[in-house]
Amino acid sequence: MEKLVYPKPPSFAPLDPPPRLLCGPGPCNPHPRVVQALSATELGHLDPSFLKIMDETKELLKYIWQTNNEFTIPVSGTGTAAMEACVFNLLEPGEKFLVGCNGYFGQRLGQIGERCGANVIRMEKPWGTVFSLEEIGEQLEKHRPQVLALVHAETSTGACQPMQGIGELCRKYNCLLLLDTVTSISGIPVHLDNWKVDAAYAGTQKCLSCPPGMAPLTFGPRAMEKLKNRKTKVPTYYLDMSLVASYLLGENGTSKRSYHHTAPINMCYAVRESLYIAAEEGLEKRWERHRRNAEMFWNGLKQLGLEPLVDKEHRLTSLTTIKIPQGVDGKEVVSILLNEYNIEVGGGLGELAGKVWRVGLMGYNSRPDVVLTLLAAFERALKKVGYLQSQ
Repeated sequence: MEKLVYPKPPSFAPLDPPPRLLCGPGPCNPHPRVVQALSATELGHLDPSFLKIMDETKELLKYIWQTNNEFTIPVSGTGTAAMEACVFNLLEPGEKFLVGCNGYFGQRLGQIGERCGANVIRMEKPWGTVFSLEEIGEQLEKHRPQVLALVHAETSTGACQPMQGIGELCRKYNCLLLLDTVTSISGIPVHLDNWKVDAAYAGTQKCLSCPPGMAPLTFGPRAMEKLKNRKTKVPTYYLDMSLVASYLLGENGTSKRSYHHTAPINMCYAVRESLYIAAEEGLEKRWERHRRNAEMFWNGLKQLGLEPLVDKEHRLTSLTTIKIPQGVDGKEVVSILLNEYNIEVGGGLGELAGKVWRVGLMGYNSRPDVVLTLLAAFERALKKVGYLQSQ
């Protein structure tokens, strides 16, 4: 009999990630209580105690998003999974999908729309700017789409889309309003019901200070009605929200839960704790903290001769894009910050690649000590590449 030869196990050192101050576009450093929650006792995904935790998570999400939507859940996956879930559940082949494209993630929404067979209509604006109510109204009247998608906090540019009046326009033209709140949830004001938003999604790894791995999603009554009346099946099993609803909300309004997938139990604990911490602080205090620390950071940038990309009126307080000065190697500065100071900041995406740095002061990292540390490291890095000496 031929002797079996087994591959040898790889020779690695024990896991020991370096300590980093995560001040990029996400993830940020998780809150210590969230890290602790990750190590809590494992439960089964249909255990009544776990389902109670999920119910509490849904109620906390409603508060954080300022909505009464019954279908408000954490999706098992990152923010892109929730983005795809919204598009695939709310659109059918051939339906018109109007997408606000003023950054990288608006473009991604359009790409996902094409994959589900929608007729994608891109509403374009320069990166770093926002859409006016008049511009949106003109496009709605011209195209009469089934769904309009906007990015509230565009992570690639640092711009915040004003939302007043858009929901009313969508109702006027019988169009659903889908909103990306990945970088805004709990960090800047979000009022889904007041804005008449029909569906929204978010991420956990930014202002909620939770590791990535689950993604909040909510459907309002109009979105649920459209899902219920689809002519075709949702073209994904894992992200079919009608099936997920039977697991997380119960079958046909009953308490009976159907198995759909095994939820990431400990990530659910982490999300629940992150939402609890945000609720404990209070939304208005939390929004003001992000505003106060962002202002402190912007004032420090000015002293270093650096300029944000986005006008202050529409600038995110959770994430700032900084123009890379002429003659400065942006990647070299990022490398110095990471390798010499253990600080992560991000470079530009898409059209802004090589033109900006992206700096996040989100959730647990939105603190004065982090701002001062970051500014001091930026100053030293800029001196090392010869920028500040030339000023």
